[in-house]
Amino acid sequence: MTRAISPAAGARLLADLAALGPYFAVDLHRPGLPVRPPWQPLGELTGSPEALAGRIGEVRERLAAAAGCPAAAVEFRVAASIAQLGLCARLLSPALGAAAAGRALSVEVAQARWVPALGGPFRLSLAEEAIAAGPGTAAAAALLAGPVTQIVRTVEAMAVSPRVLWGNVASAVNGAATMIAAARPDLAGRAAETAAALLGHPDLAGTYQGRPLRGFRRRNCCLIYRLSPERPVYCGDCVLGQ
Repeated sequence: MTRAISPAAGARLLADLAALGPYFAVDLHRPGLPVRPPWQPLGELTGSPEALAGRIGEVRERLAAAAGCPAAAVEFRVAASIAQLGLCARLLSPALGAAAAGRALSVEVAQARWVPALGGPFRLSLAEEAIAAGPGTAAAAALLAGPVTQIVRTVEAMAVSPRVLWGNVASAVNGAATMIAAARPDLAGRAAETAAALLGHPDLAGTYQGRPLRGFRRRNCCLIYRLSPERPVYCGDCVLGQ
């Protein structure tokens, strides 16, 4: 069971999350306040195939610019996979970080706001009541079963393998636990426990081997190696890097 916490406790949690790294940092806003630039409603991105396709297009253009090639030279499915991985990691990391700290952080995308950016984690703002006392695993699991699943299904419909997309989610979960353990070794145990609970989601079965922080490795690939097949670069948990 969760319950409201004091403003001071909420401020401490926000500071603790920011100290874990940019993927964990969040702002808070009062529900009902007008959305003002540069902020945009997050639900308009996650709930719209057209908006997600637009985001993927932007990622594709950035990847192409970094590689010094035209956007058409970057496979759409590669850009889609990378965009989906980054988005899911940005949503899951704060919830997992809060759970490791003994708090619940509800990421309600219908009320959340974001600042579009490329090349790293974007700014994320949640409604003030998002923070609560009590175990946070349930809040993280609800995020996984709701918005994250919706994102996976939308991108899957754009011709990306669901095994790749769910593998990205598993990688995001383990990656968050790894970053927490590196920044706060005292939270490593709870981070691993929360990550293991999330990895029990039925759609993640068969997408990885090992355990969080203990020999975790994907059984598929995020496709980033396809950006340079002649000199491929593999992620640390990629099946192709074994």
